[in-house]
Amino acid sequence: MELTESFWNQKYIEEKIPWDLGKVSPPIKHYIDQLENKKKSILIPGAGNSYEAEYLWKKGFSNVKVLDISFQALRRFKERVPSFPENQMVHADFFQFSGKFDLIIEQTFFCAIEKKRRPSYVRHSAGLLRKKSKLVGLLFHVPLNEEYPPFGGNEKEYKRLFEPYFKIQTFQKELHSVDSRKGKELWVEFVKK
Repeated sequence: MELTESFWNQKYIEEKIPWDLGKVSPPIKHYIDQLENKKKSILIPGAGNSYEAEYLWKKGFSNVKVLDISFQALRRFKERVPSFPENQMVHADFFQFSGKFDLIIEQTFFCAIEKKRRPSYVRHSAGLLRKKSKLVGLLFHVPLNEEYPPFGGNEKEYKRLFEPYFKIQTFQKELHSVDSRKGKELWVEFVKK
């Protein structure tokens, strides 16, 4: 299976996006509510419907970029949040994207990447962050699918991947997940070395 732009566009056209919560994830909402610097440059890769970006935007965070390989996902986001600036919506492959950010918010993008590409994701994320900036969010802590997304994982695998590039600040079972994900998510806060 090739996880191409066409593959992801079709998922959004057919609305076969079961990972989509239809709202900002409660743990990420809680994290955002604690952020004080509304000028912080934030990237949400593999943004999809990006309720997180919508929430940030409505709270006055002006320097948020949403990135997705799927034009359909970005179109849906723009229809839902018409006031969000188009120049902050990036239709691109994450692995080809460049920039520098203070924060990357991870919400179901990592689980959509084939396991063989995960080391590249970690390296590229580190490259997109300024020194001592953070990658925060949720990672699935269950063995999900092997053949198609969402792909699962475990704590041991994640630590092996992230520790060369990041200092692990927080790595714990998430207690405030939505009911369908209770016990299946880890909250992570990784600081770029």
